[in-house]
Amino acid sequence: MAWGCPGPWMSRPGSCPTSWASCQKQAQQVLGAWWSCRSKGRGSLLPQREPSTARKRAGEAAEWKPSLQERETLTPHPLMSASSMSSFLYYALPALGGYILLSLFFLRWPRLLHVARNPAFRCQLAAHRGGSGERLENTMEALENSMAQRSDLFELDCQLTRDGQVVISHDENLFRQSGLNKNIQDVDYEDLPLYREELEVYFSPGQFVQGSDRKMIRLEDIFQRFPQTPVSLEVKVEDEKLINKNPDMPTSFTVIRVIWLLLMYYGGLLPFFSIRERFLLCFLPTIINRTYFPFSCPAMNRLTAALSKRLIMRKSLIRHLEERGIQVVFWCLNEESDFEVAYRLGATGVMTDYPTALRHYLDNHPQQPNQSNSDR
Repeated sequence: MAWGCPGPWMSRPGSCPTSWASCQKQAQQVLGAWWSCRSKGRGSLLPQREPSTARKRAGEAAEWKPSLQERETLTPHPLMSASSMSSFLYYALPALGGYILLSLFFLRWPRLLHVARNPAFRCQLAAHRGGSGERLENTMEALENSMAQRSDLFELDCQLTRDGQVVISHDENLFRQSGLNKNIQDVDYEDLPLYREELEVYFSPGQFVQGSDRKMIRLEDIFQRFPQTPVSLEVKVEDEKLINKNPDMPTSFTVIRVIWLLLMYYGGLLPFFSIRERFLLCFLPTIINRTYFPFSCPAMNRLTAALSKRLIMRKSLIRHLEERGIQVVFWCLNEESDFEVAYRLGATGVMTDYPTALRHYLDNHPQQPNQSNSDR
């Protein structure tokens, strides 16, 4: 029986030199391919015996031929990855687009989701520290002067004395206001000193104010003298006893809550969350580096002004809060150009050290009827 060399079949060594050399070359190619794949970590190429079709040829027997088999865990084909990504985008993009449209829709018309609060009053003119640019801050004389200008709100700061009296004072220490270097909490109410004869207006650097009334007053005195006038109280110390004296008071946004508000707004989630606060008392970014200097470094002030201007001065945000019954009041503005900026943004009102100047502006630039104080 003779051994032939019909193409790809392996023949006996020595019987067909040309075919044997061809088989050796094929074996080298297989081993080289297996070693290359093994070195690259793509899987191993192993020879697998596959029974070939019995070919009845004279002098031939059934032989096996080498085949290549890769591991099952191979790198996905680029076309498969593109197909998966296309399927993901097919569902994700419409969902994202629908979410954006819903968020924008309810941002503009929040009353479809929330019942708007009916405020007891509208605050267009708020007197900062009782109007500290025209009379000595936080005195009865300053408050009476502000009421003469039809102020809608007194913005005051309170401290607690040693004998438990709630007094109106911005500073915890008495030195700037009176020259006595003691904390209010270490002094009884009857022993509190008088204010200095002249004080600098904090938000108008270089400007000083005088007044005939120099006596510190209690919160109780204000409620008795102006029982119908709303008061914004800022508690300057972490004193639970002082805070819990009025647990049912409407609250305004704290710094942490303002950050939460901005995150919800820019994330598109604000229309879908309830808000417990009634007021947003916020500084106007344009006053930084002019009348308000939160940092001692000028570069930090410029950076803060630029960032806060982009984040806070958004008409859509202010309109959304107004629609939900939350009043937006910018502080502390002492120039007519700042009054104009605040009201153009849609703010409910402005807090100022000069109530006479703001009243003059409002009389010459009447606001829309829905911004007027209906209770006055």
